[in-house]
Amino acid sequence: MKILCVAEKPSIAKSIAQHLGGGRVTTRPIRGNQYVKNYEFTFNFQLWGNCAVIMTSVLGHLTNLEFEGRYRNWQACNPSALFEAETYEAIAEDKKGIAENIAQQARYAKILFIWTDCDREGEHIGSEVRGQARKGKRDIEVRRAKFSNTEKTHIIHAAHHPIELDERQANAVAARTELDLRIGAAFTRLQTLQLRTLGGEIKDQIISYGSCQFPTLGFVVDRYWRVRNFKPETFWSIKLMHQREGKKVNFLWKRVHLFDHATVVILFEECLEGRLARVDKVETKPTSKWRPLPLTTVELQMQGSRFLHMTSSRVMAVAEQLYQKGFISYPRTETDQFPNQFDLHGIIQKQVDDSIWGDYARSLLTGAFRQPRRGRHNDQAHPPIHPVNHAEQSVLSSEEKKIYEFVVRRFLACCSEDAKGEKTDIEISYGRSELFHANGLRVIERNYLDVYIYDKWESSQQLPTFTVGETFEPTEAMIAEGKTSPPTYLTEPELIALMDANGIGTDATMAEHITRIKDRSYVGTQRRSGSRGVEEFIPTKLGVGLIEGYDEVGFGNEIALSKPFLRKEMEIKMKGICDGRLTRGAVVAESLEQYREVFTMAQQRIAVLKTAVRRNLFDNVAA
Repeated sequence: MKILCVAEKPSIAKSIAQHLGGGRVTTRPIRGNQYVKNYEFTFNFQLWGNCAVIMTSVLGHLTNLEFEGRYRNWQACNPSALFEAETYEAIAEDKKGIAENIAQQARYAKILFIWTDCDREGEHIGSEVRGQARKGKRDIEVRRAKFSNTEKTHIIHAAHHPIELDERQANAVAARTELDLRIGAAFTRLQTLQLRTLGGEIKDQIISYGSCQFPTLGFVVDRYWRVRNFKPETFWSIKLMHQREGKKVNFLWKRVHLFDHATVVILFEECLEGRLARVDKVETKPTSKWRPLPLTTVELQMQGSRFLHMTSSRVMAVAEQLYQKGFISYPRTETDQFPNQFDLHGIIQKQVDDSIWGDYARSLLTGAFRQPRRGRHNDQAHPPIHPVNHAEQSVLSSEEKKIYEFVVRRFLACCSEDAKGEKTDIEISYGRSELFHANGLRVIERNYLDVYIYDKWESSQQLPTFTVGETFEPTEAMIAEGKTSPPTYLTEPELIALMDANGIGTDATMAEHITRIKDRSYVGTQRRSGSRGVEEFIPTKLGVGLIEGYDEVGFGNEIALSKPFLRKEMEIKMKGICDGRLTRGAVVAESLEQYREVFTMAQQRIAVLKTAVRRNLFDNVAA
């Protein structure tokens, strides 16, 4: 019996073929594409017995959804027609050889065994592969492999335990693809054709719209105006310091600060009249700094941007390279809890010989191990991101070293004990009734902090001895003046956190949306003043004009294009398709109706958008 296996990428196909073929693999080129190969070998499957196998691959999606010919001409139809225009699935010219190879090999195979990534996109790509295979053999049996890394034993286990293709996830991607095409094309043509008439730097520019792009841009513009419109306010506070046992203790006012100078003066004079401060509470108790949760995609992007000074898109690209090389698990996952039967000790064992963290890994295996914390998310597809094999520094690029080290340190930290300390709180009353407090921290056991260098938790200066009920005259008391600080422009970790909290994009696509608004010249970046390596997002004049314009059209928050609510609702519906609660057809019809209503309003009030863009681009209102 012959089995046709198809992976999502050539590197994954090669790795799987080497594992299953046991070194006895014949490699043949295919016609029409230099990157994709056919690997021939035999393998004894538990389910099907000893079989001849052809392992090949695609290069991501095989097909694109396109409009029928007459709708491709921007001048041939009103953009509103794209909401119901005829579409078809097309195979790109550079992928026709790949599609033909699958159909050709399927003619001689009894079973199509799909090895695409185990996520929504992978299920849809698997359905595309199935469609091509059935052109070669209509009744070919179809199964798929469930795997989360390319380690040999894991791949062999997946080969012996095939599952069914998840039609619901494939349908969710198909629904999202159709909605993104219709909505994106309609608004892009409307914007571009109308705004080009303003001339200047946008007269030849494609001014694209995306239902994830614009809420992402909206977050950046909203923060931009909060910074620009900020007006500092003066406040006053009471500062209290007492020196004892050679140590200066700064007590913080419970009111923090007030904006009324006269009130602060009155309260301060009452304190001075009372002269003595009384100790109301002295409490010393254990405290902990929790070890981190297992690593998700969103967390990898945020922390990679914050600590490794890489863009989220670059973090994901490098993580994908490490996955394809077999060093880390699949880097697109929402899961922040390890399964109960997961071999955590086996993964730690592979790190004991590392020259940097090997000793720490060894300590976990000799008594310091703790079961990782369990987060609240489980996508039922992949475990949290973790190291799969040990990687020598010499085989990694500089960027791969940074990402690999972060993944390993995060995993080892998850399997460690929380950091332990002792916290002292002192509360005093001064004058008639003003309350102040001071805190001290003593770190007793660093535990996970010894390996997870990205968290900081340091002991403060030890507090001198105070006794409840005692009174003392503070060494120094004064009124201090200050001003409120402006918010800062958004950084990439902050933007990703906003997108995640508001349901904009998926864990795997957030980085793409951020890259897109930069590529479209809607936002730029600048180095934050006084901060090493921190990049801030600043909207361009065009970006500000687009968001202001659509806000001034007057959609209302629930359907505003610059707000996340419409897209968040769409993402919830996609999950409904995956859960079986909603159908692809119903979601597409309902979402198109919502966006058609918004489009009609935008088309009727397009002059408002043009005025806002003209004001920002040509009247120099926005910086």
